[in-house]
Amino acid sequence: MSGTVVERYLRLGLQLDRHVEGTVDAYFGPPELAAEVRAASPVEPRILAADAEALLGEIEDGWLGDQVAGLHTFARVVAGETLAYRDEVERCYGVRPHRTDEAAFADAHARLDDVMPGTGPLVDRYQAWLKAASVSREQLGQIVAAVIDLAREWTSGVVELPAGEGVALEIVTDKPWGGFCYYLGGLQSRIELNADLPRSAGEVLHLALHETYPGHHAERCVKDAVLVRQGGLLEETIVLVPTPQSMIAEGIAELAAALLLEGETGAALAGVVADAGIELELGRLLEVRRALAACDWVEVNAALLLYEDGASEAETRAYLERWGLMTAERSAHVIRFLREPTSRSYVLTYAAGRELCERWVGGDLRRFRRLLTEQVRVGDLLEAG
Repeated sequence: MSGTVVERYLRLGLQLDRHVEGTVDAYFGPPELAAEVRAASPVEPRILAADAEALLGEIEDGWLGDQVAGLHTFARVVAGETLAYRDEVERCYGVRPHRTDEAAFADAHARLDDVMPGTGPLVDRYQAWLKAASVSREQLGQIVAAVIDLAREWTSGVVELPAGEGVALEIVTDKPWGGFCYYLGGLQSRIELNADLPRSAGEVLHLALHETYPGHHAERCVKDAVLVRQGGLLEETIVLVPTPQSMIAEGIAELAAALLLEGETGAALAGVVADAGIELELGRLLEVRRALAACDWVEVNAALLLYEDGASEAETRAYLERWGLMTAERSAHVIRFLREPTSRSYVLTYAAGRELCERWVGGDLRRFRRLLTEQVRVGDLLEAG
């Protein structure tokens, strides 16, 4: 491979995306490099794995080395090598998935039972509570646009947002995910929200904060300004899914929602929902979120059932519906996500990323700002634990 170490890294990520679309979450680096990769025939995955291994041998321990290690693992999997599921996940993201004891989920259900109104089976009461605050497709855009304004203001008090940054909102269907932030470069993002599944107002608030401010868009545009434009770090012009970069990104986005909803801005966010004609009791929403915190790990257990234990999709869906209190429609959506080539191992990043970032930040917004502006490594967060 010719070129500098960073150029080889960028090329490696772009070449892997030729085999598995979606490996590259965003690219705003040298356009001629991307054009060169597109114009050439795809490089065999086994060769890309060897290229990644060679590149690893030339890089000192650090953020870029972590990234290349993730790509090396992913290239091996794309080349047809069979790795144990836990090994694959750990080598891509830097965290080894663990199985959460169902006793933790049962305890979460007991705590939820105390705050759910009505009588009857818990899952029915929980789903009825969600449905009572459901958001229509027409309300979705209105609510998210207002949330963006509030969240941008909060975020600008924590970190300097670059002049000219912005987001465009689009409502979509037939996607394996609930929402997606496409960072387009130039400090702009396109936010897509999937309208396939019914969503409660609380879920919409979480999703909007996760994808925009101070979540994915905020992280990307700030790092573009600070690390790329000011710092000259070309490696930050590519965002790669099967790497530790994703663990940090999802940790930021999951923590982002909690910071605003549980802080002084929470009441204003609830007011946005009320303005759309939906009743939402913020105190009850926060009680439910806290009660079900352990259930963030249900989908990780489901992935382990599917890929480590060899459980069927029907068995895995039943598990999701029991312990995740999901509808059949939602469990089918999760299975679709787990079957995507770029997300079968990605599911860990949500629960583990939030846990790591929340513990590292410890309520200190200066540390949260560091997550948005620095190349914080997953190892840094693990050491803090």
